[in-house]
Amino acid sequence: MDIVRYSEGRKGEWNQFLQYSKNGLFLFDRDYMEYHSDRFIDFSLMVYADNELIGLLPANLEQDMFVSHGGLTFGGFITDSGMGAERMLDIFDHVLNYLTSKSIRKVVYKCIPYIYCSLPAEEDRYALFRKSAMLYRRDATSAIYLPERPVFQKARDRGIKKALKNNLAVKLSNDFKTYWEILKDNLIKVYETKPVHSLQEIENLHRKFPGNIKLFASYQGKTMMAGVVIYESAHVAHAQYIANSEEGREKGALDIVFSYLINEHYRDKRYFDFGVSTEKEGQFLNTGLTAYKESFGARAAVHDFYELNL
Repeated sequence: MDIVRYSEGRKGEWNQFLQYSKNGLFLFDRDYMEYHSDRFIDFSLMVYADNELIGLLPANLEQDMFVSHGGLTFGGFITDSGMGAERMLDIFDHVLNYLTSKSIRKVVYKCIPYIYCSLPAEEDRYALFRKSAMLYRRDATSAIYLPERPVFQKARDRGIKKALKNNLAVKLSNDFKTYWEILKDNLIKVYETKPVHSLQEIENLHRKFPGNIKLFASYQGKTMMAGVVIYESAHVAHAQYIANSEEGREKGALDIVFSYLINEHYRDKRYFDFGVSTEKEGQFLNTGLTAYKESFGARAAVHDFYELNL
């Protein structure tokens, strides 16, 4: 078995394997990963057995710490349908030996939640257990299993009726500039923070991945009231950003966006993922935010983070 550090010359091979994997997402496409290459030292690995590529590990280096991946929501091994538990144990042995030979002292590993996998793909979690890795963080995301039509709570139905009464309509939009102003205002007032992406970054990523990154917004006439940026993968529509204007809050502007996405646009997906409502490495649950998501029928799925000292 050979462990090879990713290089630009292997981009096509990386992306091709990603397309046929059982747990790959467009986030791991090299064109997505490299949008912030100036902020991360890439240390992604490719695993070969008898000259055949059998796994990818997106990662970056932070001094003597190997992180999979510091600049992405998820990390961990990307594999195909041929991956089994015994082979993953063997891969872990080889990768950890490789990292030790590079004077790396610690591994941080973000697992891909099961809802994003087309097939069971938790061989890595078993290997982490066998290596005595420590689960140091667990975030809770809120997801709807769409094949079982969700039932909204009455408060959401009232919000949707209010939006219809105010003649709000939901549209697929390219006006990220207007949306980003609403989003930034939301985040600074509520969380005293700012979006992970700049306006220029999200516009550039949207141009590169128009089938995966989409903005849906509710309008009253020509005025944007609220919106959601969706990161769309094969089985999941994920709400990457959620924002509501002051006026939109009074008119059910966000409720009608989610109603459209859940009941119409993404009704044939497997899951609709609202995103996490936890803070402080999973130790604090934002109960108000969670309750809002659960009022659409969402329930918890976890996103696990492990660390392993070498």
